[in-house]
Amino acid sequence: MSRTETYRRWLAVIGLFTLTAGDLWRYLFTWWGWGAIVVVLMTLVIIELVRLRVDLRRLPFTLIAFLALVLLSVIWSDYRVATLAGIALTFITTAFAIYLTTAFDMETFLRAFGVALRWILGLSLLFELVVAAFIRRPVLPFWVDYSHLTKIPQAYYWSRDLLFHGGQIQGIQGNSNLLALVALFGLIVFAVQWIAGAASRAWLGFWGIVAIATLALTRSSTVLIALAVVILVGAFLLLVRRASGRRRWLVYGAGAVVALAVAGVALFARAPILALLSKSSDLTGRAEIWNTVIALANERPAAGWGWVSYWAPWVEPFKDLVVIKGVTYYQAHDAWIDIYLQLGIIGLIVFGLLVLTTLVRSWILALDAGQGRVPLASIFPLLIVVALIVHSVAESRLLIEIGFALLVVASIRSNQREPAPDA
Repeated sequence: MSRTETYRRWLAVIGLFTLTAGDLWRYLFTWWGWGAIVVVLMTLVIIELVRLRVDLRRLPFTLIAFLALVLLSVIWSDYRVATLAGIALTFITTAFAIYLTTAFDMETFLRAFGVALRWILGLSLLFELVVAAFIRRPVLPFWVDYSHLTKIPQAYYWSRDLLFHGGQIQGIQGNSNLLALVALFGLIVFAVQWIAGAASRAWLGFWGIVAIATLALTRSSTVLIALAVVILVGAFLLLVRRASGRRRWLVYGAGAVVALAVAGVALFARAPILALLSKSSDLTGRAEIWNTVIALANERPAAGWGWVSYWAPWVEPFKDLVVIKGVTYYQAHDAWIDIYLQLGIIGLIVFGLLVLTTLVRSWILALDAGQGRVPLASIFPLLIVVALIVHSVAESRLLIEIGFALLVVASIRSNQREPAPDA
């Protein structure tokens, strides 16, 4: 491997780590420190994009349409400075995703992503072990002043020292749901690499066990549901790939029946299912958040209030928009409600088309994988898009950082007719 190839791969690893575990930098160095890291990484990525002579005209039309809508929303935004900042972050994330799909083929990308995920999983378990064994008390983020609060909510702690007490650990990201999502991504990457024979199976098996242990220690019901759906889709893909002609249509029909049955059970038996997952009937306060955000979005239903990506807590209407038990929330905890708030019905249509076309193309790509047309590792876009879609029902991560970056990667990769060149 040449020096250029090594450099590009490590740039990808560090960028993926930052996109996935950006909270670590924010807790260590504040938002300003995180911003400085992002600027440095983005500068290096832009230089590489210029060297690679990227042709932006080959981007999927639905992706271009969504980015254009995001850009245009500054015209009607009520908080234009925050919108410009949100636009910048969205375009930075997109540029990095373009770099990942241009500089690497799918197998090389998976190796880089796997390295970043192993860092996060390993450091998270080590961090929680150090807190539990040596510090022995909850740990707050650095440089954050909570002196104005009479009682600090549990959600504000970086680690709540729960490793030895049976509670949900939070890892270096300071959030059990985000750490669980990393574990889910890890299981998908390690499984695809295992199937493709792209790495040592003993090594992949070890990290697969680490990811499963992390899922058990975080106990995120949203991620567990996403994992179950990913497994079902993977099994269905295997059945369809093994069938042909009329049998394939029978498999599709059976799959549709099963999907409708599962949806019906989820709808009519949601109370006992939520109880089994240790969730309240309002999904741990999410119903209150959704009602508040939808009510605000209904004031501007057509095109929304303007893009902002992360909620900007210093501007209206996001300032103290949702506060539950002393905790201020900075997302709608549903990507689709967040889109409706920021870009309205138009945004829902455009973003929905981006997700739908990516899902359909990824399915077609996965069907061809391993059949002499595309590498077997190309089943990754389908599995990751399914995971992101399920996760988007209870979290807004699909719109920012690693969630949006992976959506863009899947969109571009599934739209390519020829594999990207090796790094």
